[in-house]
Amino acid sequence: MIQADFLKADFPDPVEVDGDLSGPARYFNRELSWLGFNWRVLEEAENPRVPLLERLRFLSISATNLDEFYTVRVAGLRELARDGGGTPSIDGLTPSEQLKRINTDARDLLARQHRVFATVRAEMEDQKITLLTRDDLTDADRDFLKDYFFKQVFPVLSPLAIDPAHPFPFLPNEGFALALELERRADKRALRALLPVPQQVARYVRCPADDGHRFLPLEELLMDNLDGLFPGYQVNGSCAFRVLRDSDLEVEDEAEDLVREFEVALKRRRRGEVVSMRVSAGAPESLRRLIMNELHVTEDEVVDMDGIIGMADLKELVLDDRPDLLWPAFAPRVPERVQDHDGDMFAAIRQKDMLLHHPYETFDMVVRFLRQAATDPDVVAIKQTLYRTSKRSPIVEALCEAAEDGKSVTALVELKARFDEAANIRQSRRLERAGAHVVYGFLDLKTHAKISTVVRREGDQLVTYTHYGTGNYHPITARIYTDLSFFTCDAALGRDATKVFNYLSGYVQPDNLENLAISPLTLKQQLLEMIAAEVEHARAGRPAEIWAKMNSLVEADVIDALYAASQEGVKISLVVRGICGLRPGIKGLSENIRVKSIVGRFLEHSRIVCFGNGKGLPAKKARVFISSADWMGRNLNRRVETLVEVRNNTVKAQIVSQIMAANLADVAQSWTMGPDGAFTRAHVEDGTFAFNCHRFFMENPSLSGRGSAGASDVPQLTHTED
Repeated sequence: MIQADFLKADFPDPVEVDGDLSGPARYFNRELSWLGFNWRVLEEAENPRVPLLERLRFLSISATNLDEFYTVRVAGLRELARDGGGTPSIDGLTPSEQLKRINTDARDLLARQHRVFATVRAEMEDQKITLLTRDDLTDADRDFLKDYFFKQVFPVLSPLAIDPAHPFPFLPNEGFALALELERRADKRALRALLPVPQQVARYVRCPADDGHRFLPLEELLMDNLDGLFPGYQVNGSCAFRVLRDSDLEVEDEAEDLVREFEVALKRRRRGEVVSMRVSAGAPESLRRLIMNELHVTEDEVVDMDGIIGMADLKELVLDDRPDLLWPAFAPRVPERVQDHDGDMFAAIRQKDMLLHHPYETFDMVVRFLRQAATDPDVVAIKQTLYRTSKRSPIVEALCEAAEDGKSVTALVELKARFDEAANIRQSRRLERAGAHVVYGFLDLKTHAKISTVVRREGDQLVTYTHYGTGNYHPITARIYTDLSFFTCDAALGRDATKVFNYLSGYVQPDNLENLAISPLTLKQQLLEMIAAEVEHARAGRPAEIWAKMNSLVEADVIDALYAASQEGVKISLVVRGICGLRPGIKGLSENIRVKSIVGRFLEHSRIVCFGNGKGLPAKKARVFISSADWMGRNLNRRVETLVEVRNNTVKAQIVSQIMAANLADVAQSWTMGPDGAFTRAHVEDGTFAFNCHRFFMENPSLSGRGSAGASDVPQLTHTED
């Protein structure tokens, strides 16, 4: 049983804040909040409760996150600042002011990453995992590496001279290169050259070892073999550098062929302006200045790195053959109810609605749902949204098989899924070749909704089986992202899904949706109305409470509605993994709001909102919703998203009394947000128990997935009232 005591605990004492909280000061800056999240990710690399190589993985994730932040968010702010855009963010900061604060915080973050790596590296060496330099190589190492170099690396290298006949070459986003000052031994003639480090070759080369694991960075291997690349030259100076380019996409509003326009835009992205350059500390000034001038970067866009450049690649050192340094193995469960029906998804769904909690319940059930539909002769039609999916997607395979079998297949492929545009273009063409109807939705709206429908002939009726998800149809990320999959054959939910697909393919706005709200049409308004309803309960003296879970919260109207509800006495508990622009715990503004973030083994990704409906929480009469949308302007105003009300009592109990209760009860992986926007890790004494919601979900099955054994023994939080 999850203990309910924490729910009855008083909210932290509110703090007094000077200043006018009716203006921008009532919000926290989005960009600085995101950097704060990445600090929390990095701190997991320092967490002694996390296995060593998982700490290395967190360090790599932190580096990857920061790179993407620069290529998208910083790039956009730079453009606004350069164009004289003075429109401040909701917290009152101009683009230039934000860039200044970002630059300070991000540089501190980079420096901390290197200090953390130094600690992790030392611990890895204690475990006989060694990162070598050229000076560490033995003669036997050099013999092995010489052979490796000429067989595995040399064929893909392209040394590039820099002189009037050979202008400075183009380096793509995340391009990594060595810059060299060379001198020909025969006549002392100088030569400058670039040696791009190929991304097609592993960054870390495994060297022979009698005991343990030894790795040499690829750039060290290249430096050790320059004689083979530039025979007759000696090296007088060198440095390594890496570029990050503007990677946001712009598409012409009047594009006649959306696919072709996106292909052109992807090429433009590849050539985007450099927004940041990382260069090895101590680089020869002449080389450093040459690179800066050729890439058109200013001093404040250059970071001198005393250590490894491109820490994202450290994920290569997370070794599967050292399970003792990784999280204990975990195999997702197959729901008992599906097993009771011998794997028949339709039979399991017909029995009653089913909610699967990924990755604890296997995402293979979603794949099985579509594969079964593809081969079932009674299935007549399948409709599917695709925002992100894997390279060799079993879902796309199933859709192609269904189309080739003569079934009516409609796939909504979102071309604007950032960094997956090229993959989605390939998937769309493959689906079209198989005979599926492929549509791309709206030019000015991303389709982020996660919906799948299967229409099946049963007797003289057509029955619609529907899947609503909070995450992407991506079997790989579903192993580490926590998300919800809701399966139902409820006719009303099927009608709602069909209306949404008609909206996406025919631009006809749906009316009379029964259990569903969608953005940009009705979702935000329904959220505001439900928050207002809790206010009315509070004014009437009834219990008034809201629990919500999401990745980001920055939409000003929603934040203001939560502030207003707090001031009326509504108790609001928020689990916000990443960005939060709301300032909790401020007297007279948000004293009834608490915010926490969970960062741990799995990436929190599900979106849930629960309203007490006059009974408080948890309660059987609560109104419970799952969603594809975070509470951000883009999700509520510029995307097609879903907010699905769950009415099945077992599924409601699972969401409120199991999933949300466990998230709110978590201590081991939790951080609490203060009024100043800073997060503080929950304090856990060494050797003491701290409730871990990820471990709880790994060990306990979901309520609605239980089969004939029943759900009575599944831990949940007791409902307070009927």
